[in-house]
Amino acid sequence: MTTTASPSASVRTTATAPTLTFLGAAGTVTGSKTLLEVDGRRVLVDCGLFQGRKELRLANWEPFAVPPESIDAVVVTHAHIDHCGYLPRLVKLGFRGRVLCTDGTRDLARIVLPDSAHLQEEDAAYANRKGYSKHRPALPLYTGEDAQAALRLLDTVPWDEPVEVVDGVTATWRRAGHILGAASIGLHLDGVGRDVTFSGDLGRPTHPLLAAPAPIGRADVVVCESTYAGRHHDQRDPTDVIADVVERAARHGGVVVIPAFAVDRTEVVLWHLDRLVAEGRVPDLPVFVDSPMACRALDAYRDAARRRSPELRPEVRGRDLFASLSLREARSTEESIALNDRRGPMIVISASGMATGGRVLHHLANRLGDSRNEILLVGFQAPGTRGDALRQGARRLKLLGSYQRVAARVSSMELSSHADGGELVDWLATDQPPPGIVYVNHGEPERSAALVDALDERLGIDAVVPRPGERVRLDH
Repeated sequence: MTTTASPSASVRTTATAPTLTFLGAAGTVTGSKTLLEVDGRRVLVDCGLFQGRKELRLANWEPFAVPPESIDAVVVTHAHIDHCGYLPRLVKLGFRGRVLCTDGTRDLARIVLPDSAHLQEEDAAYANRKGYSKHRPALPLYTGEDAQAALRLLDTVPWDEPVEVVDGVTATWRRAGHILGAASIGLHLDGVGRDVTFSGDLGRPTHPLLAAPAPIGRADVVVCESTYAGRHHDQRDPTDVIADVVERAARHGGVVVIPAFAVDRTEVVLWHLDRLVAEGRVPDLPVFVDSPMACRALDAYRDAARRRSPELRPEVRGRDLFASLSLREARSTEESIALNDRRGPMIVISASGMATGGRVLHHLANRLGDSRNEILLVGFQAPGTRGDALRQGARRLKLLGSYQRVAARVSSMELSSHADGGELVDWLATDQPPPGIVYVNHGEPERSAALVDALDERLGIDAVVPRPGERVRLDH
C-alpha cells in the first residue's frame, strides 16, 4: 500500500484542469484522503488515519503526497479516526489551513483525537520499554499537543448551506446518518461548473436516533464508500435478540457483557435497552457504561437531543435520552475496577467493539468462565479478533496474557451504522439525472467491485475503483 501520488512535492500545481487524487481509502477500507486541486488551490477531503494491518499502519509514516503547508483547507465528513485521525499528523508536518466540519463532528473530534494521540504516545512508550522499535527512541505519530493544535483549526459549518472553502469552490454538508455530525459533502467548482459529491460513510435509513441520509442533490461525479457493498444486513429486530439475552441473565443472576464501539454503537444499544425497559419487556437492571470515551460521546448525543439537532429523528429531539434506564457511567479507573466485584444481574457495555483492547478485556476475563453470564456481540467482528473467535464458538480465549475458559453464553447480531449494498445503491439513485461517473472507494477490493457491478446492473451508471495515488480530471 502506498500513499504516493503524482503531484510534485515541491511546488503548487498550476494545472487549469481540476483533478482528484486518491491518497487513501483506495483499494482498502481505511485512511480516507482525497485531494482536490483546482486553479492552484488544494483542498483535502477527509484526513483519515490508516488502521488495521501493519502495512497499512506503516503508510501513516510515509511522506505526505504534497507539502502539507500547500493545502489550503480540509473538509471533514465525520469524526471516525479513519476519516479525521491523520489531522494532528498533518498539522505536525506544517498544515495551517482551515478544517471545516459540522458541529457534531467537532464535538466528537474533541473526544477521539486526544484519545488517538494518547494511544500513539502509549505505543511509543511501550516500544521504548520493550526495545523492539528500530528507531531510538521510538516516537509517536503525533502527540496530545498536536491533537490540540488540530482541534484549534476546526471551523464549524451549517447544514445544507453552501460555504466557500477556497476561491471558486463551495461545499455543502448534507446529513449522512452514520454517526452524530456525519455528512456527505457536495463540492461545486465554479470554474468548470461541475459538482462533485463525497458520500463519507453513509448510515442506514433505519438508525433509531439519526435521521436518514439526505439525497445527494445534483452531482456530476460521486465518490462513494463501499464498506458493506455486496452485503445485506441482518433484518432481525435487534430488540428481540437483546430481550432474550437480558431476560436469561436476569433469570440466572448473571452479567451481560456487551463489547461496543464508544461512538454511536453504545448509544444505539442503550436506545434498544431503554425501549425494552419502557415497554416492560425486560427487567430494569443496572446498566453500566464503562468507557471514558463512550461516556463523553453520550454527553454529545444527549446535548444534540436537548438542543433539538436537525440531524436527529424528530421523535428524539427534545427528549432526555435513555431516561427509562438505571444508567451509571464508570468514568474513572477505580469505578471500572469496582465493577469486577459486583454481582449480577446487571449489564456492562464497554469498549472495544471487537474485544481488541480496552476495558472490556477485563470484564470478559472476569465473566467468561461463569455459565450464568451472557456475552452479546453487537457488530461486525473482523477475522482474527477476539470478538470473531467468540462468535465462532471458541472454547478458550486468550485475555490479558492467559487463556480463559468460555462458559458464558455468546450471542451475536449486527447493529451496523453503515449502509449495506442495497442502501448504497438506493442513495446513489437519488441523484437525478444520474452522475456521469462514480468513483468507488473506502472498501476492500471485493466490496468495491460489488458496488461497481450493482451500479451497472441496477442503474446503468459507470463506476470505477481508483488505484492508490491515482489522479483523475474533473473537467469532462
